[in-house]
Amino acid sequence: QVQLVESGGGLVQAGGSLRLSCAPSGRILRINAMGWYRQAPGKQRELVARITSGGTTNYADSVKGRFTISRDNAKNTMYLEMNSLKPEDTAVYYCKMELLHYNYWGQGTQVTVSS
Repeated sequence: QVQLVESGGGLVQAGGSLRLSCAPSGRILRINAMGWYRQAPGKQRELVARITSGGTTNYADSVKGRFTISRDNAKNTMYLEMNSLKPEDTAVYYCKMELLHYNYWGQGTQVTVSS
């Protein structure tokens, strides 16, 4: 069973940067959109950023101008560049890859931003 493997989370001070990566453990064909979601304690999981196969992106208002999502279609890998991090960005970040009839989710990576 193919799994999504995330990396790049950690502890950073406010104003700092982190780069998350997400790649499948095996081959996945015909990936449509890819996205990053996050879930803070006591809150629902929310969309952070999403990118389609054609490169169209959309972001949560709270991260616009600070986060950048990108993908390498040849490697089926997705990235999230996070700059100017704030304590309210603290959450578990999950990656998602959307196929026509199925979605893959990563196991989550913790991002903690200290003030």
